[in-house]
Amino acid sequence: MNDKIAVAGRPVPARALWGNHHRRVAVASLALLLHTGVALPQAKAPPPSPATTAPKLDTVTVQRGDLQQTVDAVGKLQFHRYADVNVQVAGQIKDVLVGLGDAVQQGKLVMEMAPAVKTNQVESNRAQMARLQAELADQQAQTDFAELQFKRQTQLKAQNATREESYESSRMTLSSARARVDAINAQIQLLQATLKSDEESRQQTQVLAPLSGTVVALNAHTGQTVSVGQAGAPLLRIADLSQMTVQARVAEVDVTRLRRGMTATFKTPGYPDRMWSGKLRQVIPVPADGTGDQGKQTFYNVLFEVDNPEQALMSGMTAQVQFVVAQATDAVLLPVPLLGKRTAEGMYEVNVVDANRQIVARKLKIGVRTQQQAQVLSGLEAGEQVLVGPAPAPRPGPAAAGVTAAKLPAHAAAGTP
Repeated sequence: MNDKIAVAGRPVPARALWGNHHRRVAVASLALLLHTGVALPQAKAPPPSPATTAPKLDTVTVQRGDLQQTVDAVGKLQFHRYADVNVQVAGQIKDVLVGLGDAVQQGKLVMEMAPAVKTNQVESNRAQMARLQAELADQQAQTDFAELQFKRQTQLKAQNATREESYESSRMTLSSARARVDAINAQIQLLQATLKSDEESRQQTQVLAPLSGTVVALNAHTGQTVSVGQAGAPLLRIADLSQMTVQARVAEVDVTRLRRGMTATFKTPGYPDRMWSGKLRQVIPVPADGTGDQGKQTFYNVLFEVDNPEQALMSGMTAQVQFVVAQATDAVLLPVPLLGKRTAEGMYEVNVVDANRQIVARKLKIGVRTQQQAQVLSGLEAGEQVLVGPAPAPRPGPAAAGVTAAKLPAHAAAGTP
């Protein structure tokens, strides 16, 4: 038996009416809960996926500082001013008046030679000179008298008051007197040359210091026999140690970057904590000895001077040299690996992370550059953050956030009051 209830003139099954009654009760209950402020359970939002998490940006802060572009070389210290002392006459060394390391002044007597000309010979020459000068004076007086006689005979002859023989005799006497004067003068000149040579020889036995400085080499001793222009080491070498010359060997690939007047700095193994500097004086335009041959790298000698008031630097010391090719002071600096690619205009592209953590592309103009750092002329300021590596790929936008209502049964949601 089926129970039916008539609704609006048509029969309705009892179970249908009962289900409809339950729907009304559910809707009424939901309205009551919302009216009284009772919270429904919320569905939890899913945790963000790794793809939606903001990536960590690795950056480098732009700094200011000084930068130098240099050419490195190895060199040796040598004397800037020195003089070798040798004898001007052959003979025997009488005395050596200085020792190795002594300071001497220019013009000081440093060595004496035994005289090549004996003293008695010099005195004899001087005595002969005195005798010749006396003879010259006597002969000059006789010549003056002969001139007077000839003049008187000439006057008498004009008056026909003398004989021809007397006139000719006076003339010949005058000529002879004048010839004897000329002969004595010639002997005097020859003897004067001999005396001058003797004096020069005497002076050359006194060896004087050609410049002020320090005795750095001594190969002479008392009693040693020497000759003029003898081969071998100098008898004496004096050097001015107040200034030294650095001779650096620079490779062919770098020497074309050097210019006269450039600043050069160097250290020595003996003074590792001290730095010396000078100005480039000269690049020798021929290869250094032992370089430039077939299969060998070519080096060139570069010279510059350095003050040495304390005489701490010595000849032969090794110098680790740096020639400053270019430099920048208080410049904006960036590590070279961050420069990125070079554009056709000669600029470099980098990515800058701004204050809003946004990545912005920049083009930089570069000045002085080394293997580690580069001077930024334009495009960056100190304190800005430059991205290390390529910019990350854009991430997808975040899902819409909000409160998700509790899911109701499908048959309740579809009901009507």
